[in-house]
Amino acid sequence: MLWKTADYSGWGRVHTAHGEIARPERASTLARIMEEAPAPAFGNRRSYGDSPLNDGGRAIDMTRMDKVLGFDPDTGVVEAEAGIRLGELMRLFAPRGWTPAVVPGTGFCTLGGAIANDVHGKNHHVAGSFGEHVISVALFANGKRVTVSPGHNKAQFRATMGGIGQTGVILSAKIQMKPCPGTAMRVTERRLNDWDEQIDALEASTASYAVSWIDAQARGARMGRGILEEAELSDMRLPSRAKPKSVPFNVGLFSNGLFARAFNEGYLRRIPEAGKTSDKPMEDFFFPLDKVHGVTKLYGKAGFHQFQCVVPTDKTDVLRDMMMKISRSGLASPLVVLKRMGPGRAGMLSFPMEGYTLAIDFPNRAKAKKLIAELEAMTAEAAGRLYLAKDSLASGEMIRGMYPEWSEWAQQAAKADPDGALVNDMVRRLELRSAT
Repeated sequence: MLWKTADYSGWGRVHTAHGEIARPERASTLARIMEEAPAPAFGNRRSYGDSPLNDGGRAIDMTRMDKVLGFDPDTGVVEAEAGIRLGELMRLFAPRGWTPAVVPGTGFCTLGGAIANDVHGKNHHVAGSFGEHVISVALFANGKRVTVSPGHNKAQFRATMGGIGQTGVILSAKIQMKPCPGTAMRVTERRLNDWDEQIDALEASTASYAVSWIDAQARGARMGRGILEEAELSDMRLPSRAKPKSVPFNVGLFSNGLFARAFNEGYLRRIPEAGKTSDKPMEDFFFPLDKVHGVTKLYGKAGFHQFQCVVPTDKTDVLRDMMMKISRSGLASPLVVLKRMGPGRAGMLSFPMEGYTLAIDFPNRAKAKKLIAELEAMTAEAAGRLYLAKDSLASGEMIRGMYPEWSEWAQQAAKADPDGALVNDMVRRLELRSAT
């Protein structure tokens, strides 16, 4: 039977859906679905909110369409189906001298998901967004198979990058990978004592990969303290060493302020005051949380929200004010990240802008929702953006105001999907395809 009824959710487990799901394994099956009963598609549902969901309707699970279709070892160009995981591309090709140019914080993100969200990584300031390394995409749109690229169907290509699946179901893509000398990273970690040191260190960093962890429980003179990680590709060949761990049930530790404070103190102290340099397997550096299966259970049954914003480089004072609010609230989990971003973005709804991006997990509580609303308003006032891959609470008016190409994107989505068959829960909530 092609369609099976199931309950499913996004990564944050706050929004849920119930409906029929198809799991095609071949392009011919997907083509038949799109002819007979077109529906929105999703991958591994690593988006935090409701963008992978279609409550009450049908959806297409693309994770069985995960084959590599072609690879040129001389140029590093790979073509693969939408359901393949980025971590799998790294595992397959890093030993052969090539790795995805951009990866987010999880290797479970699929190729189609990376395109639909135009994801970014710890090297955005150098390499830009994922979509900038996409050569072409094959889509099923408006009853037919089409190919889009920067030079062919350019407007639809730009609407597809970061377009949360509204310009067609992604069948496959051809991407340009980057050379890598080995399967490891040389990582330097050092403590930063406060917020000013965080900003100064990221601004001064010349590393290809740079990211800061922040102790969001620290207050007063220590507010903003944390650890800066800087890394470069290494010629060492190291297999992944971390042993997988599992969270067997909902324990809610990350929703407990006392635990978060103790965890943060220990995590900070693991780095000597003089700093630390080590060699790590690529997967361990890029995807540290993938080694903990069921990590979202650490937030308890109610799930969690992630707030992620980016603000221009001259608005770091706004981020400071945000961090002060967050530290005073005591609501933040131990997972808090600050990164420097460059200008690179590939699509009309792509998140990045030159500036700083702050990402923080909060337990799904009324106080946290109120705080997130305040942070969202501060982001809008600073002419920043919220990340659709993480959003679960924002208003449509706010999101549309943050993306100046939204109207053009909505027109392209309407052309590719005139009957609205690909509309998902996020698009409905934010009214992204309403009349322009």
